[in-house]
Amino acid sequence: MRVLIMGAAGMVGQKLLNRILSGESGIDSSSELYLHDIVSAHVPSGADGCSVLVGNVADPAEAKKLADLKPDLIFHLASIVSGEAELEFEKGWQINMSGAWSLLEALRVHHDQSGGSYRPKLIFTSSIAVFGAPFPARITDEFFCTPQTSYGAQKAIVELLLSDYSRKGFIDALSIRLPTICVRPGKPNLAASSFFSGIIREPLNGVEAILPVSDDVRHWHASPRSAAKFLTHAATLDLDALGSRRALNMPGVSCTVAEQIEALRSVAGNDVVKLIKPELDERIVKIVAGWPRDFQTDRAHSFGFKSETNFEQIIRIYLEDDLPKVS
Repeated sequence: MRVLIMGAAGMVGQKLLNRILSGESGIDSSSELYLHDIVSAHVPSGADGCSVLVGNVADPAEAKKLADLKPDLIFHLASIVSGEAELEFEKGWQINMSGAWSLLEALRVHHDQSGGSYRPKLIFTSSIAVFGAPFPARITDEFFCTPQTSYGAQKAIVELLLSDYSRKGFIDALSIRLPTICVRPGKPNLAASSFFSGIIREPLNGVEAILPVSDDVRHWHASPRSAAKFLTHAATLDLDALGSRRALNMPGVSCTVAEQIEALRSVAGNDVVKLIKPELDERIVKIVAGWPRDFQTDRAHSFGFKSETNFEQIIRIYLEDDLPKVS
């Protein structure tokens, strides 16, 4: 089987790659793996069957190259993050929407040339940013999309494209709406949600962290480990069972920033918590105010998706998987 991971150099892409290579994902670990990103993706030592591809998904010629591989399974993780998409309007639409459409059109050509026999499975990382205020305290599977950011609008449009191309039989797709992934390893990025990880990650590494919003802000979280499991589980599903509704809200943990901080105190103590410094940023406050806070994910649970059940578990997963080891 040929597996294409788009966005393979990113954090979730790397978690996904390692899960596939582990042999525990339900995806054949001996598959031909094509790792695409704007920069070279890291390949673990000893990993066979990996081809590293570098290019810009916003370029239609690049989309054609990827489609010409005729992958059986595609993980579409490639995008710029929410804050960057809001600040750089044209770049966001070119990469997050136009790039996906170019890929779909290139795949459709191969479908037609095959007489309809080529129908790759495509798993797309969408986002809870497809929802916007006003919304209920807990969003159900029947709630409609009203994005209030460019990033959310781009994700919602790609969801619709994937549903229509699936309806026509060109591809077999599922959009999984990820919670905010926390605790992200590494350095802060341009995502407006970056601070949710930063206020945990930096203090655990002995570094001060800025909290740019009030601690009564409530949000929806899942760990990087869960994100990789969501993706591989989605790839093993019979997507026809979804019918025409080709997007699922992924399970997660709803908690306030104050509850995050208390979970950190429980795990690491008061001295670590003291490294969090409140400093309001009105731009972040405004963006976060339009984000959903809690979900009832019955449909995802019925298809076997699972996540953490409290934020302390999320912190402990970071400690197990990603906290830099002191030599």
